[in-house]
Amino acid sequence: MDRDPSDDRELPDGNPSPGGDGNLGPGRHGTRQGGSLMSWLQLAARRHTPFGGTSGRGSSHSSQHSHQSDIIHIQRPLHRADEIAPSTSRDVPMIEVTDDQDDASTDEGMSATDPMEQTGSGERMDSVCTGDDWVLRHHSRTSLGKPLHRLTEKQKKKLFFIEALRTRYKVDYDKIQPIPYIKDRLYCVDKVYVEGGFEFMPTEHVTRGSSSWERLESYKSVFSDQRIQSVRRIFEGEPGYGKTTFTLQLAYDWCHRVEGSPMQDVEVLIILRMRQLSGIRSIYRAIEVYLLGSDPLVREADIAAIIRESKSAVVILDGYDEYPDQHSRRETDVQRILKLDLFANTPVILTTRYLPDYLAPITKRVRLTGFDEIARDEYIRKAVVGEDKVALSIIKARLKENPVLEDLCQVPLIFVMFAHIAYENQDFQNFKSVTEFFRYMIRCFHEHLKNKSKELNTVRYSIDENDHAALDKLAFLAISQENQWITWSREEICKQLGQDFYKTYLALGIFVEEEVSSYNSSREVKVRFYHKLFCEWYAAHHIVHILSQPGQSVSLKELFRHMKPEDVQYVYRFACGLNQDVGNSIVPYLQRSRGGLDRFTILCLLEKSGDVKGILGSVHHMCSQTVIIKEGDNRMLQRSTIQLLDIAAGHGILVSSLHLDQCFSNFDVTNTCIVLKSGHRLTNPKTVEVLRVSGRIRETVGDSKGIEVTREVLLGLFQTCGSLKEIRFEGREFLLPHSVPTEMIPPTLKTRKIIVSYEDTRGMIHQLNWDDGHWQTTTSEPALRISQEVLDQQWALEELARLTTDGIPVSCLHLDQCFSKFEVTNACIVLTSGLRVTNLKTVKVLHVGGFTGRGTIPSRIEVTREELLGLLQTCETLEEIRFEGREFLLPHSVPAEVIPPTLKTRNIMVSYEDRRGMIHQLNWDDGQWQHQITADGYVRVDIFQEELDQQWGKKELAVLSAAGVSINRLYLGRSFSNITDNTQSIILTSGCTIPVLHTVQELWIRYTEVDLEKFLRILAYTKECTKIAALVFGYCKVPDEVDAKMIPHLLKRRRVKVYWFPKTGEGYLLDLVAGNWTKR
Repeated sequence: MDRDPSDDRELPDGNPSPGGDGNLGPGRHGTRQGGSLMSWLQLAARRHTPFGGTSGRGSSHSSQHSHQSDIIHIQRPLHRADEIAPSTSRDVPMIEVTDDQDDASTDEGMSATDPMEQTGSGERMDSVCTGDDWVLRHHSRTSLGKPLHRLTEKQKKKLFFIEALRTRYKVDYDKIQPIPYIKDRLYCVDKVYVEGGFEFMPTEHVTRGSSSWERLESYKSVFSDQRIQSVRRIFEGEPGYGKTTFTLQLAYDWCHRVEGSPMQDVEVLIILRMRQLSGIRSIYRAIEVYLLGSDPLVREADIAAIIRESKSAVVILDGYDEYPDQHSRRETDVQRILKLDLFANTPVILTTRYLPDYLAPITKRVRLTGFDEIARDEYIRKAVVGEDKVALSIIKARLKENPVLEDLCQVPLIFVMFAHIAYENQDFQNFKSVTEFFRYMIRCFHEHLKNKSKELNTVRYSIDENDHAALDKLAFLAISQENQWITWSREEICKQLGQDFYKTYLALGIFVEEEVSSYNSSREVKVRFYHKLFCEWYAAHHIVHILSQPGQSVSLKELFRHMKPEDVQYVYRFACGLNQDVGNSIVPYLQRSRGGLDRFTILCLLEKSGDVKGILGSVHHMCSQTVIIKEGDNRMLQRSTIQLLDIAAGHGILVSSLHLDQCFSNFDVTNTCIVLKSGHRLTNPKTVEVLRVSGRIRETVGDSKGIEVTREVLLGLFQTCGSLKEIRFEGREFLLPHSVPTEMIPPTLKTRKIIVSYEDTRGMIHQLNWDDGHWQTTTSEPALRISQEVLDQQWALEELARLTTDGIPVSCLHLDQCFSKFEVTNACIVLTSGLRVTNLKTVKVLHVGGFTGRGTIPSRIEVTREELLGLLQTCETLEEIRFEGREFLLPHSVPAEVIPPTLKTRNIMVSYEDRRGMIHQLNWDDGQWQHQITADGYVRVDIFQEELDQQWGKKELAVLSAAGVSINRLYLGRSFSNITDNTQSIILTSGCTIPVLHTVQELWIRYTEVDLEKFLRILAYTKECTKIAALVFGYCKVPDEVDAKMIPHLLKRRRVKVYWFPKTGEGYLLDLVAGNWTKR
């Protein structure tokens, strides 16, 4: 259960503001000091306080005032005529006030009745609630409004709290401003919101590494899709990708109970902007300060109770990357929420550019992928041109005429500005670089303000638009810090830039003001850039200023120390585009730091040259080699590659080979483009000659999450890639059609004879025959892999039976962690599922794979002499068998007299690699193993607590010692017990003993308690092992100090190092002279 904040109030309450304007809505200074909640509600009823409500398109209804002072009436504020409400929204926001359990016998409770419900008399509720007023009613047979005096104090507070939230959110979602410099053109979020792409990571536990992402149908699937059901969800997205707009749409949906929205049935919705929470540790205090206004009638303890007792609540924390206290040493409620210590059962959504340092394992990751062509078209129709198809085609044409902007316009916020500017400016031009476009856009901002200032009674535009050195430095200092912070107080920024300059850039829309409440309820104005790209633009100007100074000796490494291209790519690109000489310094620096002329560096070259022609040589060089797009590539690198491929296609440069490495999602037949898992699209792959599409190796054959490549997709790919000579799919992730009917194949494709193949990871290659549309298996000796999955084993056994019947040799049969034993009686391999492998006659190489990782080893699998010989005799064509894995225990020798003569003459290679650095190969002459040291020469023997493991380990040590093999490390993990009285042997937990070894260099003892007597015996044993140079105790309890006189003098003379690591990151070295531990 969440804590009651009244028990731990870190911050003082604010004093009520005197006076007021009579508006009692939250977030204002109108609440009267000393007034009771009852009097406030009565006053609200008389004055029709605007709590918030629904939108009506251009309609204005007269209010019907009620004269019953004990019935709560709330007036709905009207939207402007240019707003539009969705047809699915209901006319009444939901407020449900539940009864106290303690008051259930005396109070019926109250709730707002849905207007679509029928009353007890059979009348529709909306026939009672006419005009702009609506009456709060409870769910009872009488359907009468509940008298005010019948509400409990808790119900009144809940009523105020929910309505205060609605009013606060309405202020935010009603002021969407697509073009920053046009202040008088504001939109309701529902009029302009267009969904970009949403993807989620389908893993059981949150991961930071690269993984596959899968598409979500809609933002409405956030709560309904079972694959991302969790009380913790992270929404990731780059700046401008619509994270905040997404939260505003959710707020709109909640306020209007939009049908089909995940917010429809949510009782309490909390949305907090993280950048506002500096110094506020309590989440309840933050809600009180930022959502309820300066003098709320609901306090922290009330808020905690309302959230805790609500039927359904959702908390949204927007912009974690802007949270000032994310690295605070004092724990905040936000940190507790991430750790599930607070709101453990309440759904929480966190939006951010990057992942927090800590995430609960149950956290689900969702990311916003920006605008694709469909989303862009929808926005233009919805918010710019309406049904004007000619205007729509003009804007789309202008984007196609500017391919260098394709990447930039995937950012929804930038595309929105592009669409409006392209629509309203007849002189819109073609741009050869992103720098050129951004310069044009900034000039549009200034020109608009200049023209506006020419009107009567307006403030004159009086600054030089090219003089912004102070702003350049401010932006650079903000973005070049280790933790970027691009928000300032208004007083601070005015002091640095000057009042006139600040007011001008505020009017331009480059700066955005945000009024926030501080922890002591005072009001403060914070200032930030409209978008981070503007900060990068002006920071690039400062970099140009620094690097263009005569005789400057600035280290580029130091200058860009905290500016990774992945985070601020446009700082580099803008700097190269603003000044060619500076670009001549930055490009070689990028080549050195990024290991050559990579794709991002080529884009910086494009900005430097200011023309695509200047980089065609570099593009030619890149395309002459294999161009790889990986799933693990960051989005910047993928976008850079796609942009360069577009340039290549536009100039007829052939791409010798394009490899889509685990990043292919599908082919959009309608828009004829390849869609990547990141959401990016390859719209122009027409000059690609070889397309290689590799995928993940799915865990099961029957996995429904495979990528289906239909006939239509396959044919669409061929026709879109006009220069294609070969396409191949690799990986069982892809489900290709069983055939392609010849009547579907266009004649032009048949004549091109494109090589179409796929390899299914079992080594079998299938190639499409254009004459009949069927696949032909081209591998003469296929390989088979059998995994732990039962479905996979069944499929593989059927395939193996078919190959054996047809007499087709199997080049390799790989049993991947599924071998259980060999049944000598039935001459078959038994798998972990219980299935049996009987068709082994045509197998040439048998690879038995096991556990090779670190950590707890699975149950040991002993392979006896009889099993090994039986297996070799059953596989009649076998040339090699090898075991890999720490669980396999093979016989220490095979006596020559038990080896059949036929096996000796076949000379089958039998080996096992034990992951201790040793490869052992059976010598058929004497039946002994020959030990082959690995390339690095490192030999390690691990002995764990299982008795079988200890017996086998003892024998292995004896064999290695007899062969004179130097053992780099003997590792005893939870297997050490003691040393014999004569200090000549180690006693293991099973009772096995290990004698003194003269070939061991390091002895490691871990996870055991060592008292002083044992410790001295271990030192004595170490003295007898003449080669030991280091004795290591890991995660052990050892004596705090040792009498130096008891330490063998020989250890001191040999300078043996004795280490103790009580825990990770903490190590000590024993001073053999003083007998105490010194910290390493």
